[in-house]
Amino acid sequence: MEVKPFIERQISLHVQEHRSLYIFSSVLFFTGIIFGAIVVNSLSFSQKEDLFVYLQQFFGQVSQGQFSSGSALLWQSFSFYAKYLGLMFILGLSVIGSPLIFLLLFLKGLTIGFTVGFLVYQLGVSGLSLSLVSVLPQNLLIVPVMIIVCVLSVAFSLRLIRQQFVKATHPEPIFPIFTRMCMMMALALAVAFIASLIEAFVSPMLLELVAEWHMNN
Repeated sequence: MEVKPFIERQISLHVQEHRSLYIFSSVLFFTGIIFGAIVVNSLSFSQKEDLFVYLQQFFGQVSQGQFSSGSALLWQSFSFYAKYLGLMFILGLSVIGSPLIFLLLFLKGLTIGFTVGFLVYQLGVSGLSLSLVSVLPQNLLIVPVMIIVCVLSVAFSLRLIRQQFVKATHPEPIFPIFTRMCMMMALALAVAFIASLIEAFVSPMLLELVAEWHMNN
């Protein structure tokens, strides 16, 4: 049996089985982005000014190359992603964790929406370019991973609920599913580490170029 067709077939079956969860999770995430952008508009003038002063100070530090070391940023970023994904995984092992898993995904979208919305609101085109280099690169990897982990965790939680409260004639064994979930979690952490590498070493270089351009204009 060829490995590639087998993997593609398994992925296709998985997506078909959980299509509704993937659609709901994606819509929820993008709803979080919209809400984050709305929150920016709801801030008072003084709050926006305080954030803008902080942003200007940040630009000054970036233009002077006052970043933490790449290795420190790497482990700080990976630690955050690992804890976030790990919390989703742990909640999926519980019977009542599904709502909190969805909440974590929504908050991720909210954070991205607020960050991009504030930068664009305050800096216009410069804010958009800043978002493209500081927010987009790592999130192109980490957001799909979070959606996948969200779906896997919720699906596992729903299976546990069915096992506990619905008397099935032929109950599905949980351990093989749990094993596959652990393997997917390990893969998710590997992708999160790559995203952390981008955030620690690629984004700061791009951010420094954009910050210098912003300070000179």
